[in-house]
Amino acid sequence: MHRNQLNVDEELAGSLVAAQFPAWSRFEIEKVSSAATVNSIFRIGSGYVARFPLHSTKAEELEMEAERCIEFSRVAPFPVPSPIAIGKPSDQYDSAWSIYEWIPGEVAKPEGHPDAGPLARDIVSLISVLRSADVKGQVFDGQGRGGDLGEHDKWVSECCEKSGHIVHSDRVWSLWQKFCGLPKQSSDVMSHKDLTPFNLLIKSNRLIGVLDCGNFGPADPALDLVIAWHLFEFDDREIIRRELNITGIEWRRGAAWALQQAMGLVWYYEETNPEMSQMGTSTIRRILEAEG
Repeated sequence: MHRNQLNVDEELAGSLVAAQFPAWSRFEIEKVSSAATVNSIFRIGSGYVARFPLHSTKAEELEMEAERCIEFSRVAPFPVPSPIAIGKPSDQYDSAWSIYEWIPGEVAKPEGHPDAGPLARDIVSLISVLRSADVKGQVFDGQGRGGDLGEHDKWVSECCEKSGHIVHSDRVWSLWQKFCGLPKQSSDVMSHKDLTPFNLLIKSNRLIGVLDCGNFGPADPALDLVIAWHLFEFDDREIIRRELNITGIEWRRGAAWALQQAMGLVWYYEETNPEMSQMGTSTIRRILEAEG
């Protein structure tokens, strides 16, 4: 999926768990099939999950992720996996890795869900709570999405060049240029920063858990609105827009962040992670339809 990524199979995962956490050596290790792009995921018995980064990662980074997950869980109105332990690099696997609590549930699907109104209202509850959380004087750290849209021009241009066989890249580029002129209207709020369907656990069209909360921090208030475009069709998007009382400009900035993310997904993961690529395609379709 990535150049020079670290590969882990069930045998290696099991040996690392057994060597560093002997108390869990009796548990079955099972690879989790997912659209994950940053970690290889393995169940440890019925209660835990091991996350092995695809690129070498220092323990300090994983400790920071764990702290942010804990902070997120303190404000979120839905369950969040608790960090349990951090594993050390070894001769077989050159990276720190982590163990989290396992939360059962079905991962949301980007193609959408029938009768998704209740799920949309759960998203409203989540975003409302995050927006009301204390930023503690922090501002956006400049990493990834969540700051100035225009800083992503070069990336979106490159993505347009590489994805013309998949999407209407000329239309996307024209729309992106318009989006970049939309001013940010309010100060940073606390944000999940990667609110995609694959990070939501659902049951019977209700939200029952939130995953990958390790980037929790201040960002453009429009950033978490990406989920409206990644997951919902018009009527259910309107629930989010109306109940969060989103202005027209902020709503379109949310579409801009979703477009920036989606354009990177469609071509980069076309062959190696089709689920992720298809999410990008469906998101772009929704945005282009909305913009006419």
